[in-house]
Amino acid sequence: MAKAPKRHADAHRHVGVLPAFPFYGGPPVNPDQNARATIAELIADLDAEGTERALIIPNYGVPDPKHSFALNEFVVEAVGKDDRLRGALWASPRPQDAEFTENALALAGEPGIKALKFSFLLGGAVDDPECLAQLDKVFAKAKEKDLIVHVHTSPGAASDIDRIGELVDRYADEVPIHLVHFGGGMSGHIKLIGGRFFDWIESGKKVYTDLTWAIGFAPNWLANEIDKRGIGGDRVLFATDQPWGDFAGEYHRMIDATGSREIADMIFYDNFDRLYS
Repeated sequence: MAKAPKRHADAHRHVGVLPAFPFYGGPPVNPDQNARATIAELIADLDAEGTERALIIPNYGVPDPKHSFALNEFVVEAVGKDDRLRGALWASPRPQDAEFTENALALAGEPGIKALKFSFLLGGAVDDPECLAQLDKVFAKAKEKDLIVHVHTSPGAASDIDRIGELVDRYADEVPIHLVHFGGGMSGHIKLIGGRFFDWIESGKKVYTDLTWAIGFAPNWLANEIDKRGIGGDRVLFATDQPWGDFAGEYHRMIDATGSREIADMIFYDNFDRLYS
């Protein structure tokens, strides 16, 4: 049985409570049941998990981005109060969110802010000409402030790895990009582990990832490929995606895949320490 790592840090978890919303035509609900509204609640969770450090990101999912933008102030406050925390600011590629994004990017120099986050789940697309100016602003700010850009991936539509990969091609020579969810499903996992992830690394792209939401086969296959190819272990970080993910599932999945390998300490803690100290 694989052993637990000596220590672990969470490279991707969300903070803040969102309003109930009638998803998919149903009644208003709050599916993110473990969302945390206060810094004290967040720290209590870290203590209960034994999580030494964390990168915190505004919660999102409700199709009104003003709620996520409002949580940027929460993130700045939290990382200013506890050195265990590092923060990512919510931004947007959508032109209708330009003023919100401008205000978010103005916070990029605050102590403890280490990343920017956006998603196409709330609209926009990599190849939408109206989004290009906002994308250029986000990545320019990341380059200026030495930040990592986190981007959601999931199969199909605007978040598919084929489309998000265009961001890697366009920006990742100069700005580190964290591909959240490692493609987000069967097709993304196979495309990335089957070669694309390693091709990007070998070509000099600054690409990182986590395996939250990963289908069962993916973590073990990825660990095998890292061992076989001798590259990639410094590009994968442990994360939970709470409150949309769960600590126990993500933690034990990655222990099973990496706990007996040399890369375990890198993935669970060392890569976080190198990127976010």
